[in-house]
Amino acid sequence: MKKDWQELVEAARAVCGEMRLRRDFTAGEVAAALRTEGGRIHTGVCISLTCGLGFCAEASAMAEMLKHRESRIAAIVAVAGDRILPPCGRCREMMIQVDARNAEASVLVAPDRAVPLRDLLPDHWL
Repeated sequence: MKKDWQELVEAARAVCGEMRLRRDFTAGEVAAALRTEGGRIHTGVCISLTCGLGFCAEASAMAEMLKHRESRIAAIVAVAGDRILPPCGRCREMMIQVDARNAEASVLVAPDRAVPLRDLLPDHWL
């Protein structure tokens, strides 16, 4: 794994770890890290609630990025323990709607494979 990816994976793993919120609710079992075009790294964790009220780690990292008035993602990864997870459809859609230039963002989908977001959104409607 390239050094830049290793840095993002380590940043995500540093905030990953399940936290019990209530009886059936958790947070943190998935974490994400992204690097903006400006080079800043932002992290986030998922919140798993019922009725679709929770959100993914990628969304959390994007919210952190937006809080710092940045919208362009250079690279992003999500982890659960030792696993690399590709982003779900909702997160893919969120990334491109936040900034259409994120179609060029590099997404780590496996330890040895990164693809541009546009490849994960063929025939996108925007």
